[in-house]
Amino acid sequence: MPAPVSDILSPTKVDRIALDLEPAHNNIHSLFLLSMSEELSGLNDWVIRTVDQLSPDLRRRNAVVTVGLHYAIIPDRSWSSFPAYLEHLTAVDPVELRDKVLRTYTRIPREKGLNHVLLEEEAVKLDVGAWLDSPTAFLASLKERFDESHINAEIETEAYSYLTDPPAMHSLIVDHLSYMWDEYLSTEWRRTEPMLMDAVRAFRETDFSQMTKLEAARFITGHGLEDESWQAMLERAGQAIFVPSPHVGPYRGKYQAKDVLWVLFGARLPSASGMQAHELSRAGIIVRLSALTDDTRLQILRMVGDAGELRSQDIIDRLGISQSAVSRHLTQLTATGYLSERRCDGSKCYRLSPARIEETLAAVSKFLLGEQAGAGGSRSS
Repeated sequence: MPAPVSDILSPTKVDRIALDLEPAHNNIHSLFLLSMSEELSGLNDWVIRTVDQLSPDLRRRNAVVTVGLHYAIIPDRSWSSFPAYLEHLTAVDPVELRDKVLRTYTRIPREKGLNHVLLEEEAVKLDVGAWLDSPTAFLASLKERFDESHINAEIETEAYSYLTDPPAMHSLIVDHLSYMWDEYLSTEWRRTEPMLMDAVRAFRETDFSQMTKLEAARFITGHGLEDESWQAMLERAGQAIFVPSPHVGPYRGKYQAKDVLWVLFGARLPSASGMQAHELSRAGIIVRLSALTDDTRLQILRMVGDAGELRSQDIIDRLGISQSAVSRHLTQLTATGYLSERRCDGSKCYRLSPARIEETLAAVSKFLLGEQAGAGGSRSS
């Protein structure tokens, strides 16, 4: 199944906003990011290093499990630990696991785009035969629901072969997740858990009662969330659980089950937090600076700043590089907040965010100079 790649958040009432570690969702998402490393720049170094360590066969298997069988592995409730979730998956009936995937697909409206709203479960009827009639029919059904740019035909065809053999699919999922936990995730989770808990504690001190849902989401994630789809999703969720991730970089991830939405965001401290957590501060700075350590991205920022606003096609024409390469750069620059994006006459237009640049410089100054940062330091405009 084509897993969501774009910004994703969901419905939630502000009085039901929660912050938590969510180890099952957190580690599943880290495995998903391993499969997205070629599409998203600016991910945490652990993702890049780990991908380099994986054999081609293991990379493919990870893509089949985390992308092709995405909806089979997503937790539908909170778990105290990743091993506890693995124990649960081991006991799940294979056919039930397969039907979970197909039922989710069935609930996705037949329209392009990844910011879909799932149909109510009672409003759809699962027809397993129709979905699994043939690989061609399966791919055609996916293309009715997802943008083709997010569909890897080879991975989806292999996923189809497992969906037609639930016991084999179940074994693949349990064996792969167990292996990745033992070999790659467990040590990294122990290393990053204290930092993530610092983020959770810091945000739990915030009173969200006077904020709208959107204001609370912006405050927690550190992103403007101008996209109307985000605003609509926030209105629909019964509860939103915000989960600091050590690996997602400037991006966001979301998982939804029934009326609960889990939103993963790059681990950070609240703005103006008095808490001292140097690991978190350093991680946030690395995310922001990584977007500036590329000549093409710097050219884009200067180009947009000089012009005031540019369409994506204007940027492609001026740089003379491929659309996919420019899109990758623009995705990272908007995710880090250096560029704002809006729709204009069927295209995307971009403007520079001077405030974000100032915030980055101030964060670096505060981290390196501490109390000296406010004593006469100069800023660039």
